[in-house]
Amino acid sequence: MGIVGNLTSEQLHSFNSQGFLVMESFASPEEIEAMRKRMDQLLQDFDPSTTSSIFSTKNQLKLTSEYFYESAEKISFFFEEKAFDDDGNLKQTKELSINKVGHALHEIDPVFKEFSCSEKVSSLLFSLGYKRPAIVQSMYIFKQPGIGGEVTPHQDNSFLYTEPKTCTGLWLALEDATVVNGCLWAIPESQKNGLVRRFIRGEDGVYYDQPSPSYDQKDFVPIEVKAGSLVVIHGDLIHQSFENQSPNSRHAYSLHAVDTDGCKWAEDNWIKRKVEPEPLYAS
Repeated sequence: MGIVGNLTSEQLHSFNSQGFLVMESFASPEEIEAMRKRMDQLLQDFDPSTTSSIFSTKNQLKLTSEYFYESAEKISFFFEEKAFDDDGNLKQTKELSINKVGHALHEIDPVFKEFSCSEKVSSLLFSLGYKRPAIVQSMYIFKQPGIGGEVTPHQDNSFLYTEPKTCTGLWLALEDATVVNGCLWAIPESQKNGLVRRFIRGEDGVYYDQPSPSYDQKDFVPIEVKAGSLVVIHGDLIHQSFENQSPNSRHAYSLHAVDTDGCKWAEDNWIKRKVEPEPLYAS
């Protein structure tokens, strides 16, 4: 397959130095509209009574359910922590209560698959040196107005570990992301310090093998982007996002890729697939 890289030497240098790269207008307005409309339809068809899974990177006890594990190869729906009242009922409509939908949109849904497996995504990964990349998870993240929860400082390699480490995050803004509605924040060059801890799936559930380091918030810089921009994230980059305190949502579509050539998927990752993911290409 004749794939050509789509990153300039300047972009590559910036990514390798800073640990992240913003590619403006990566997705067209038509692609954004198609993904947002498709998610509207998926939400309309979803019956919230089938699950009350709440996604939180703070309290991992919530994540031990089979629903979470099985979502690796399904399209599953996860609620915001603040979506329910004391009686366990949704405070507002399901459309405004969902935290994210994941983790196999890129495989199962034709609209999301078209973008995820597009030539421009492959070209980007080729530029980064991937030989046989596979997307191992995808998420549509809503960051709901008022209740869109924070995502604490983390590194993507913690969750999707290979030996050697090969995870790269691709975070596509489907709406403008600002400091007010919960944009990404990152510590530039933090990827150079390596991986600080892993998220492991054991016999008794999922857990971190180390406590979280404490970070100085002054070290983080905001990554404010327009809709259509792609943020490319090194697997060891420390990044986070805060609660959405605005009246506006902050939709994003996130992909994570690893290489499958010359590296090994960790058996104690949370994702234990029954079927190996299809590589985007083999070079």
